Amino acid sequence: MRAQVLKGSKGEIAESVVQIDGVIREVILFVEEPSDSVLDPSEEDIFAEMEPFMVRVNGADYSRQSLYTRMEDE
Repeated sequence: MRAQVLKGSKGEIAESVVQIDGVIREVILFVEEPSDSVLDPSEEDIFAEMEPFMVRVNGADYSRQSLYTRMEDE
């Protein structure tokens, strides 16, 4: 299985999805609200609702720097 990022308008994304060979099992969709709306504080963290499904290991560093920096033995 491979991950694929699609960007563009609704129509462009829909056309791209139709052209993908294989079975699409899951989609994560980010919907940008109109700029005149005020975001609810619970909507600020777009990954908050996914938190129950995330794997966390005690003591692990999940910072961006840690994730993108090679370890000594890599």
